[in-house]
Amino acid sequence: MGESRAAVETLPKAVASLFGKAKGMVFPRLVLVGHGVLDELPGTCRQLDFPTRGAVVTGPRTAELAGRRAAELMNADGFEVTTVIAGDATEAEVERVVAELRHRGVRFLVGVGGGSKIDITKVAAARLRIPFLSLPTSAAHDGISSPRASLHGTESVTSTEAAVPVGVIADTSLLVQAPFRLLASGCAAVISNTTAILDWRLAVRLRSEEFSSTAATLSEYAAQEVIDHADAIKPNLEESVWIAIRPILVAGIAMSVAGSSRPCSGSEHLFSHALDRFAQHPGLHGEQCGVGAIMMMYLHGGDWRRIKNALLTIGAPTTARELGMSNDEVVKALVVAHSIRPERYTILGDNGLSRDAAERLATVTGVIG
Repeated sequence: MGESRAAVETLPKAVASLFGKAKGMVFPRLVLVGHGVLDELPGTCRQLDFPTRGAVVTGPRTAELAGRRAAELMNADGFEVTTVIAGDATEAEVERVVAELRHRGVRFLVGVGGGSKIDITKVAAARLRIPFLSLPTSAAHDGISSPRASLHGTESVTSTEAAVPVGVIADTSLLVQAPFRLLASGCAAVISNTTAILDWRLAVRLRSEEFSSTAATLSEYAAQEVIDHADAIKPNLEESVWIAIRPILVAGIAMSVAGSSRPCSGSEHLFSHALDRFAQHPGLHGEQCGVGAIMMMYLHGGDWRRIKNALLTIGAPTTARELGMSNDEVVKALVVAHSIRPERYTILGDNGLSRDAAERLATVTGVIG
């Protein structure tokens, strides 16, 4: 018996040695979506076992919309919550916010705002090693629930590892008040998952990259949901927010499953990042990814018109003009996109597109005319 028991006890180590893989995945423990769910904030924080002292991180505008209300609700329920007003999502601003939060001795965070304020909160939470709850006031991209954050530098945008929210409260009565362009951008970002997954599968075949079928399935599901319900996503309609926010959340969770941004970021994102770097007036991230997905799906030999039609139905940009870009800016972004993240293999390959090839690609898909 003794020998048998010893063998059983050592089996997991032996299997681990042979298998050679270990992976952790972190997900939101609680997600609330619906009309007026902001009022559930204190109860949600208690359900998540948050400590007493915390902070609401928000922006100047979103403070008036929901940030101060969130702090008031928390304090009325016995929490000790202060409000920190954050600026643009830059490394310098993150450092300033972290220093202020550390000085105040907070033990948890509630991020209230759009993408940049949620990004600042999730990076701050990661650096302070404290939990945070995501309370978005717009749905411009899948960062609401993802483990990644975008910080703006002097010349480019950097994707940074960050904390996953332990909870998400998406109040549709708040989200519908945001400009519809932001929701359309979030939908376009999720639709662009279609090319990100194709790029990922290509990297698996040609570069033996690790692949998660679960993460890919979640990402593809999210994109399909938005495409299938594109005609129901309209301005000033709370039901549209309800339809769109769930796939946006699922896309963020897909990245947690994968342990990287691969399920939602491929050649279309490289194109967007190139525009951020070279365009005189860059557009919204999701809008640029949507336009990029049209062209990258063409390169993959897929149904690029399906993507374009879905974006048109929602009201998201499909051309350089609608992005506020010149033809030359789009072509230049296509030419340099492959060099933005050389370690991320995509349909653009190692050498990218020539200028002639980029012009043909943008012309045949109607992105430039």
